[in-house]
Amino acid sequence: MPIGVVGIVMLLVVPLPAALLDFLIAINIVCSLMALLICMYVKRPLDFSVFPSLILVLTLFRLGLNVAATRLVLSDGYAGKVIDAFGHFVISGSLVIGLVVFLILIVIQFVVITKGAERVAEVGARFTLDAMPGKQMAIDADLNAGLIDEAEARRRRADVTAEADFYGAMDGGSKFVKGDAIAAIIITIINLIGGFTIGMVQQGLAPAESIQKFALLTIGDGLASQVPALLLSVATGLIVTRSTGTGDMGTEVITQLSQQKAALQIAGGAAIVLGLIPSMPKLPFFIVGVLAFVAASTIAKRDAKAALAEAIAPAPAGPAPDPTETLLEEMRVDALELVLAADLVDLVDTSSGGDLLDRVRALRRKVALELGLVLPPVRTRDSLDLPMSTYAVRISGVEVARGMAPPGQVLALGDNLDGLPGRATVEPVFGLSSKWVPGELRAQAQLMGATVVDRASVLITHLGEIVRSNAPRLLGREDVRSLVDTLKRTHPVVVEELTPALLTLGEVQRILQALLDEGVPIRDLARIFEALSLKAKQGSDLDGLVESARVALGAAVAAVHEQDGVLHVLTLDPLLEHSLADALRPGELGSNLALDAGTVDHLVTEASTCLARVEQAGLQAVLVCAPSLRAPLRRLLKVALPRLHVLSYSEVSSHARIETIGSVKSVHALAS
Repeated sequence: MPIGVVGIVMLLVVPLPAALLDFLIAINIVCSLMALLICMYVKRPLDFSVFPSLILVLTLFRLGLNVAATRLVLSDGYAGKVIDAFGHFVISGSLVIGLVVFLILIVIQFVVITKGAERVAEVGARFTLDAMPGKQMAIDADLNAGLIDEAEARRRRADVTAEADFYGAMDGGSKFVKGDAIAAIIITIINLIGGFTIGMVQQGLAPAESIQKFALLTIGDGLASQVPALLLSVATGLIVTRSTGTGDMGTEVITQLSQQKAALQIAGGAAIVLGLIPSMPKLPFFIVGVLAFVAASTIAKRDAKAALAEAIAPAPAGPAPDPTETLLEEMRVDALELVLAADLVDLVDTSSGGDLLDRVRALRRKVALELGLVLPPVRTRDSLDLPMSTYAVRISGVEVARGMAPPGQVLALGDNLDGLPGRATVEPVFGLSSKWVPGELRAQAQLMGATVVDRASVLITHLGEIVRSNAPRLLGREDVRSLVDTLKRTHPVVVEELTPALLTLGEVQRILQALLDEGVPIRDLARIFEALSLKAKQGSDLDGLVESARVALGAAVAAVHEQDGVLHVLTLDPLLEHSLADALRPGELGSNLALDAGTVDHLVTEASTCLARVEQAGLQAVLVCAPSLRAPLRRLLKVALPRLHVLSYSEVSSHARIETIGSVKSVHALAS
C-alpha cells in the first residue's frame, strides 16, 4: 500500500505511455466496483472500517489518472484505447451526447448521491459521538450486574470507540468524494479550453476540427473517470446508511421485503391496473403484476408451513432457568477440579485414544478401597489461562498443585539421562530426577535403564498423591451423612447408639478428618463407631476420641506402614519420653508439649537424623511412644517431618513382627 500511494503521487508528475494508462484505468474501475460490492456484503459498517482511508487513496488515484490522461490528450492527441472507446463508442462520437451524458453523471453524483451521503455521514458522526457516554454507561451497568465479563466489556468499549472513529472519518471522507466531483468539472473545462487552444494555435486546425478532436477525448477522459467516481459515491452512500444487521444487504433486503405479503399484492394489482389504461403497453405491466402476485403467494405458503410447524412442535421442556438459579449454579465451588491447558485436551478425548476420565474413575475406586473415602466427582475442564502443557488441581476453588504433561512426550525417570534430548524436570510426587523426552525415544530411554511413564500416568499419580494428602478437606458433611446412612443399613444399633445421642454429625466429621489427616483408613467405620460410643460416654475430648478409634483399629493402623511384613520402629529414649510426659499441658484443641526452643530443636534434629539413617538403608519406619504423647508429639513433628508417622504402644502391641532400628536420644543421653 505505501508503494502504491507513492506511485499514485508519481502519476501527477511522470508521463505515462498510453498502454500503461489503459491498464491503470481498468484497475481504477475494478477497485471502485469492489468497494461498492464490499459495502453491500458487509454485515455492519465497522467490518469495513478501512473504507474512509480507501476513499482518499482511490480519489487520489483517479485524480492522478486525470492528470496523466490530460497530458497525453494535449500532447499527443491520443490517450489510450479506454478513453478512445468512451469518446467514440460509448457516446457514439457525438460531442453533444458526450456533454449531456457527462453533465448527467455529474448531477447524479454531486447533487444527489454525494450531497446526501455527506449529510448522512455528518449526522451519523454527531449522533454517534453524542451517544458514546450512554453506551459506555450501559456497558458498565451490565458489567456491574454480572451480565457480561471484563473481556466482553472491553470488546464492547472498543466497538463503541471504533464506531465513533469510523463515522467521524466517514464525515471527512465524504468531503473527498464531493471535492472529486467538483474537480472533475473543473478539469473537464480546463481540458476543453486547453485542447481547443492547442488545436488552433499549435496544430493549425480549424475551430470545428479542433473541437471535434480534443473535445471528444476530453469527454471520454471525463466519463472514464466519472464511472468509478460514481461507483465510489454510491458505496459511500451505502456504507453510511447501513444499520447493524445479522446479514449482508442483499439478504436483509430479501428477508424484509418478503415479510410484506400485502404490499406485494397491492403493488401487483396496481401494475395490472396501469396496464389497462389506454395507450399504455400492456405486456410489461401485466408481467410485473403477475410476478408480484406469484411472490406474494409464495410468501403466504411459506408462512402457512411455518405456522403448521410451530403448531405441531413439541412444547418446551420447561420454563427458562431463573437468572438467580443460573447465577447460583455458576457460583458453586467444586470440591475437586482438574484443569487442563488447551493442548492437553487430547488426554480426555476418547476419539484420539485419551483415557484420562477412565483413570480418574479408577482412582476414585482405589482411594475408596484404601482410605474409605468416596471422593467427590472430579470436574475436568480446559482453561486458556493456563500455560501450554500445564495442568492444575484445585480443591474448593483453590489451586493446590500444578504440573506439566507436554503433548507427544513421555517422562523418563533415572539418574543417567544426559544422553537423552528433552527438558529436565523433577517428578512431582517422589521428587525424582526426570526428563520429558519425545515419545519416539521411549525404547532408547528404557535401554538406558530409565523408567518411562506416559503423561496420563504422571497426572493421575500426582492427582492421587494430592487427594491422599488433602483427604480431610475432601470429607464434607454430606459425605459423612452418606457414610453414616450406609453403615446404618448394616449396623443400625451402632449408629443409633453414637449419633445423635452422644456425638453430633459435625463432631463425627472432625474425628474422621483427624484420622484421615494421620493417614488412618476409615473403611472399618463400624469398629470406629463402637470405640467412639464407649469413649464419648467419658467425654468429648477430640484427642481422646481419635486415640480410642486408633486403638480399636489396632493392627490396621500399623499395617499401613509395614514393609515386607515387618514394622520398623523408632523409639524414644526413656529419659526423653519421661521429660515429654512432664511437659504435657491440656488445651482447648487437645494436649500440647510445653517445651523450650532448645529442646524442640534437639528433638526435631534427632528425629530427622534417625529417619534419614533409616531411609538411606531403604527402609520405612514409624516412631512409637506412649498413648498420651502420641497426638501432641505428632503435631510437634508434623511441620518439620511430615514423612514420620507417630504410633502409640497400644497400636503396635499386637503386631507380630516388630523390629526396632533406632532410638531418639535425649540431651543427657547424648552428653553421657
